[in-house]
Amino acid sequence: MSRTVDILAADADYLLGFDSPAISSDRLVLPGPDTVDRVYSQTDRNPRVLVSLQRLFGTGRLANTGYLSILPVDQGIEHSAGASFAPNPDYFDPANIIELAIEGGCNAVATTYGVLASVARKYTHKIPFVLKLNHNELLTSPNTFSQIAFASVDQAWQMGCAAVGATIYFGSDDSNRQIVEVSEMFAQAHELGMATILWCYLRNDSFKQGGVDHHSSADLTAQANHLGVTIGADIIKQKLPEQNGGYAALNMGDSSYGKFDKRIYTELCSDHPIDLTRYQVANCYMGRMGLINSGGPSGKNDLQQAVKTAVINKRAGGVGLISGRKAFQKPRAEGVQLLNAIQDVYLDSGVTIA
Repeated sequence: MSRTVDILAADADYLLGFDSPAISSDRLVLPGPDTVDRVYSQTDRNPRVLVSLQRLFGTGRLANTGYLSILPVDQGIEHSAGASFAPNPDYFDPANIIELAIEGGCNAVATTYGVLASVARKYTHKIPFVLKLNHNELLTSPNTFSQIAFASVDQAWQMGCAAVGATIYFGSDDSNRQIVEVSEMFAQAHELGMATILWCYLRNDSFKQGGVDHHSSADLTAQANHLGVTIGADIIKQKLPEQNGGYAALNMGDSSYGKFDKRIYTELCSDHPIDLTRYQVANCYMGRMGLINSGGPSGKNDLQQAVKTAVINKRAGGVGLISGRKAFQKPRAEGVQLLNAIQDVYLDSGVTIA
């Protein structure tokens, strides 16, 4: 664990020494080498979905640990290709995206139909593919919060994908359509034997209250997670929470938004990042459906930030990290090192579940 401690630096004691979570770990369904057999086999998923899940959990440096390290590259649509790949133009070439995931020891690569289709016959048997079915493209002006289908479930099946992924912008004006559409996609994916991963993101300007952006609050993101597992997501992707109190802020004065119980801020959570993330895990059916947190944007101290996120996710009871920009916006060797550093957290028996 010494390398993890060295990377965390001043945050090491705060994150690794936390031992008083509001929701105790014995109430969770925790990840482990037998995750597919112990947890997913108890669901209504057909045997082919279990095969796909086992393929996801059985690939890469984290194979058969119960943890996942996924390389996601959909930013060419979501953030524009120029903004995403200018730091390293090699990744305009889809083959380099897949090669980074393989060399980086990832369980899977999650990306667009075009990227996967252009190199499918070379790589689909070498690393599990996750086809991201919908996207929010930014060429439309003004920008909208609308996830639209760019690919079909049938196309994912034809390419041999292990899973499909999709995003719902919960809270947006368009969320009802997205919920119905993604629910239908996920049902079809399960029928065809593929696993499902849902990006559970929030989008609503009213979530910004009193100078705080509650798009990253534990209570609201956790409710998005709960909606996600309700419509059949096998794995939830969520941003790491940065604070709490979204429901309380949206229900101040004459405002009325949803329903909440103040005990979610006292008895079920604290302001520690591991507790905030554990509340997200709790809303994934107490961990029955795995929570992977996103790695966030590339910037300063990427290695430290990525390892910090991995430690928080693991100690909270999550099942891994899905980190893209921090890896592919660097030279290949540096990207591989960052992905390996994330995976090392999950391989380190000294980093325990709080």
